[in-house]
Formats: sequence, structure tokens, C-alpha cells
Amino acid sequence: MDISLNKYISDTGFCSRREADKYIEECRVTINGKDADKGNRVKQGDVVKVDGENLKKKAAPVYIMLNKPKGVTCTTDQSDRTNIVDFINLKTRVFPVGRLDKLSEGLIFLTNDGDIVNKILRSGNGHEKEYTVTTDNKLTYEFINKMRNGVKILNTITKPCFVKMESDNRFRIILKQGLNRQIRRMCETLDYKVTSLKRTRIMNFTLKGIEPGKWKYFSPAELSTLNELLKTSTGTVGEDEMGE
Repeated sequence: MDISLNKYISDTGFCSRREADKYIEECRVTINGKDADKGNRVKQGDVVKVDGENLKKKAAPVYIMLNKPKGVTCTTDQSDRTNIVDFINLKTRVFPVGRLDKLSEGLIFLTNDGDIVNKILRSGNGHEKEYTVTTDNKLTYEFINKMRNGVKILNTITKPCFVKMESDNRFRIILKQGLNRQIRRMCETLDYKVTSLKRTRIMNFTLKGIEPGKWKYFSPAELSTLNELLKTSTGTVGEDEMGE
């Protein structure tokens, strides 16, 4: 065994690779008693600890859909009192697939399966995420067209996407990428402020039957569908592909 430290941590089901990097940067991870660096590799026999605690062997795979309410933070860091792990309150440790920011709501997956996380998140795999967004000002066709065709944020231009006006100040948008706070940043660039953001769909999965603040396990049929959708997906994900 010789794998990257963040993958080793993710493979135990403790947290995602992105969160693992955060723990490493905060000097909360050790290898054989020495502070770890992000570039470290883990070899057979190495002892890896987070906050002084041994990482447990990976539990049986768990897959959850949550209708996240506002006020819950998509982090596994339990020093944050609003963290999503405590909100779920599951005995098996799981971590969120990507993120919805604290003020956003709607569908998010949680799991302890790091490979599936990366396959879902990687924008090159083209998996759709659908949102309903409300803004502070009345929408214009010029705004909708700019959102469709690309907006300059974070030193890049967003990819063309589906956008449809639903009412005077509400629109629906489908993304295949996930830049950090992408929708909010796109709107801010065009002088609109998002007042409500709700994710209603990830790939073929919706909020149907999941009340706000509630969660459910994937059914065997849903898990089969998920695996089928991810069959041709690759599992390397970049830092710019983690956002909502």
C-alpha cells in the first residue's frame, strides 16, 4: 500500500478528500506521531491519526439523501456547531458529497464511499444539478441570457447552462459544473442578490418524499440507478469542482 494521505483518510470514511486536506493544513493529522503534510504518502504499517485519534477501519457503505435546511453547514468538522454530521446524527460517520452553503437548502447526498463522491463531483463527468433560485430584483431577459451563456467569476467563464425564468424574481438553473458558490457569484456579478437557493435535483434524484430537514437511505433500486449512472465516470476531482 502506498497512497496519498487525503485518499487514505477518505477511504476510511472519515471525511472527503477536500476536508482531509483541510485537517492536514490545520496540523490535525499525524503519521507515525509526526505532523503530516499534504504531499505525504501512506505506506503499509503507518499509523495515521486525526486529532490524536486512530482512524477506524471503513464501515459498511452508507448512502443518504438529505433535504438540507438553511443553517446547516456542509462540513464534518464537529468544532462547527452547525455541522451536517451532527445534524444527521448517524452512528456511522458520513460526509457530504460536495456542498450547499449554510444559507442554501435542498438535496445533498452523504456517504462514507469516497470513490462515489469523486465520480459525482467531477464536472467532466457531466452530472446535472438543478436549482430554484429567488433574487432581490426583478429578472430581465438580458440577465437570463447572460446566465445561460456564461458569466466571469473566479478568473474563469462559467460553462453554458440551462436557465429558465419561473416568475418575476425566480428562475431555474441546471449546472454540470460546481464552482464555489457559483450561482450566488454569477448573480452578484450581474448585480443581483440571491435571497433563496434550493437544490431540487442531483442527476436522476429529486426531493420527492423527503421533507425539509429529513433524510432517507438510498433504496436498493436507487443505489442500482446511482451505480449505473456512475459506471463510465472517472474519479479524479479538482478543488474547483466541489461547490454548489
